Amino acid sequence: MHAKTDSEVTSLAASSPTRSPRRHVYYVQSPSRDSHDGEKTATSFHSTPVLSPMASPRHSQSSVGHHSRDSSSSRFSGALKKVANNDGGKGGRRKSEKTWKEFTVIEEEGGLLEDEEEGKGFRRRLYFLGFILAFVALFSFFALILWGASRSRRPQITMKSITFESFIIQAGTDASLVPTDMATLNSTVKLTFRNTGTFFGVHATSTPFDLTYNQLTLASGNMNKFYQSRNGQRTLNVVVSGNKIPLYGGGPSLTNSPGKTNSSVPVPLSLSFMMRSRAYVLGQLVKPKFYTRVRCSVAMDQTKLNTPVSLKKSCQYY
Repeated sequence: MHAKTDSEVTSLAASSPTRSPRRHVYYVQSPSRDSHDGEKTATSFHSTPVLSPMASPRHSQSSVGHHSRDSSSSRFSGALKKVANNDGGKGGRRKSEKTWKEFTVIEEEGGLLEDEEEGKGFRRRLYFLGFILAFVALFSFFALILWGASRSRRPQITMKSITFESFIIQAGTDASLVPTDMATLNSTVKLTFRNTGTFFGVHATSTPFDLTYNQLTLASGNMNKFYQSRNGQRTLNVVVSGNKIPLYGGGPSLTNSPGKTNSSVPVPLSLSFMMRSRAYVLGQLVKPKFYTRVRCSVAMDQTKLNTPVSLKKSCQYY
């Protein structure tokens, strides 16, 4: 073996290939956040190969290392920003959830207030309806009491007398020109009307006063309407008359008997009418009505004209 010179060594070094050492790969791990669920964090790896300093020549080691550090720091800062952004989004969601919960609570409170107002309105309407019903019930009860008290205060009618002024029978014809006897009768009926009511007045009227003979009406008269105050009394005079009433064969029984001079047979007559009274106790609400039928039997004596005939014991009231 011979010694090699420096030039040979240099040439050998330049001509021989340089063995590449094994490269080591490093990975930088950066956390990432799943943007869909907003709560769970998934870990992802950004596999960025970083060359080992031993895998590159010395003149490029510093540049590669500097580039690796810059890349790592940029990725780490990006990851931090992303995490910060994700944390900000989580905080915003929490804030929005808190605001939504507060809005829900306010809305529920508003609904409760509305329900409470509706309940108060319904109770007020119910109280008002109950007051109206109670008032109607009390008023009806009071009106019923007044009606019952007024029914026992019937007006009192007392027949006093009847006076026959004239009675004439003459021949004539009726409306169909049939010859018959015609009767003309004039009389006056006297009676008293007394209102026994202590707290109400009455309005009184009557049906026609009919004076009949065997179901044949000889005279008729009407009483004027009047008002009688409480505990009041008045005397009434009703004119009952008939002018040229056809007798149709009943005339002979009403005249003197043949052969008897200055003698007369009393003629049995009947006087009937109905007295109607109405009291306004409580306006138009309580207005009891009273009906009194009167029937009197009287004998007309043609020799005692213009003489009052008492009716005190000759009448019936029902």
